[in-house]
Amino acid sequence: MPQSALPALAEVIRSGFVEGRHRGSLVLLAADGSVEYALGAPEAPVFPRSTAKPFQAVATLRAGLALDGEALALAASSHSAEDFHRDAVRAVLAAAGLTEEALRTPADLPLDRVEAELLLRSGGSAAPIMMDCSGKHAGWLAASAANGWDTAAYLDAAHPIQVLAREALEEATGERAAHVGTDGCGAPLLAVSLTGLARGYRSLVLSDPGTPQRRVADAMRAHPEYVAGTRRADTWLMRAVPGTLSKMGAEAVQVVALADGRALAFKIDDGAERARGPVLAAALRRLGVEHEVLDRIGAEPLHGGGAVVGEVRAAF
Repeated sequence: MPQSALPALAEVIRSGFVEGRHRGSLVLLAADGSVEYALGAPEAPVFPRSTAKPFQAVATLRAGLALDGEALALAASSHSAEDFHRDAVRAVLAAAGLTEEALRTPADLPLDRVEAELLLRSGGSAAPIMMDCSGKHAGWLAASAANGWDTAAYLDAAHPIQVLAREALEEATGERAAHVGTDGCGAPLLAVSLTGLARGYRSLVLSDPGTPQRRVADAMRAHPEYVAGTRRADTWLMRAVPGTLSKMGAEAVQVVALADGRALAFKIDDGAERARGPVLAAALRRLGVEHEVLDRIGAEPLHGGGAVVGEVRAAF
């Protein structure tokens, strides 16, 4: 479906005037896994970006790496590069006899603006460990080292850890990847549908205790600060609504599963981050979630002359 035909998921309201719209696709699943509500083209393939990370963490466990708790949550993270994130990445690597020099993440500043400003003010600079995907990469490297696999080639699509990652994603979503690309961190990137992603997250929270899928979901929900950071919406949501699994991805992709199997996935077509929070809050309310944290997540004010003059708000 062309972008112009997609419905508006969010509107930009300035001084009472609709200044613009952010279009996209969205799907909500009922507790039994059936589609309860849909907008746009949720069956069309999208690049899941970092919403694929829980499945990539499942691959790390299936490779035999003994990760639990904060370290396992970190393997599924898009972290903010706060001190405890960087310390945890180094600890995972050190346990495998590796250092951060083994990371093939591109040098980057912290995803969190506050952390980026603190780093620059202290005289620091972009580095591979600061990149939000370094936790995932550390897990892959540690698993590769434990199995005697080539740690220099761990991002190659034919590498055993990437074969396991593809299998985990396709198994959970029930789909074959429609396209293969390269993610921002350099890892293989597999296109699947939003409906498939929502069903995949549903499968994570409903899997039997002790399985790799459930271990990843449980670690993420128990340690959400390691999945995101102290100033991030995924953390706020998982802390506020027990049993919720939430993960953002670049280009405004978002997937959430509730403890009872209700789930949602959406993609803002133009990748506008400012639309993510309002759409997420509205989608959760439509699923029946009522909590004051949604007001915090959904707030996206517009300013003019130093005053609030409007907002980005959901359009459904």
